[in-house]
Amino acid sequence: MNLIETFQDLVAQVPEFIQPLIVAAAGAVPFIEGEGAAAIGIIGGIPPVVAAIAAILGNFICVAVLVFLSAGARNAVVSRHHAKVQAREAVAVSSGGPAAPVLIEGEADESERKAARRAKLQRALERYGVPGVSLLGPLLLPTQFTATMLAAAGIGRARILIWQGIAIIGWTTLVTLIITGAIYAVA
Repeated sequence: MNLIETFQDLVAQVPEFIQPLIVAAAGAVPFIEGEGAAAIGIIGGIPPVVAAIAAILGNFICVAVLVFLSAGARNAVVSRHHAKVQAREAVAVSSGGPAAPVLIEGEADESERKAARRAKLQRALERYGVPGVSLLGPLLLPTQFTATMLAAAGIGRARILIWQGIAIIGWTTLVTLIITGAIYAVA
């Protein structure tokens, strides 16, 4: 069964006060996100403003968790790398010789696909900056993926969350207005 249909059925089956929680859960799912979750809620009979707010919160909370986890993982990897380099330099200095070249685990066997993705993100960042990548990113990738890649690239958490929040609010509001207009135009 399709995931969107599952959420629509669930919204129809639960009591009214739980429906926004289902919409928020749908907003946390990549490729459904705030826009799709708001649509699920509105079509399920939830008032558009309630559906939009629940969808925005579900999407943003998921993105925030992923940004904090990704930034923490990146910091751990960078710290470990610096510690290894400093340890090797200290050994080289104490032995009187130059430091040997250092190969970090995983660098040598990094796939071309990952390198191409990283280069593509870097070009987009240089061209559009964090605001552009955040605002235009949902046209290509879920906000969860975009935010995670930005955090892994070393962009500050607050900056990512501000621009991702603006993008989530903007796109969800736009879709909510379109769906609400279409429903009321038919009625």
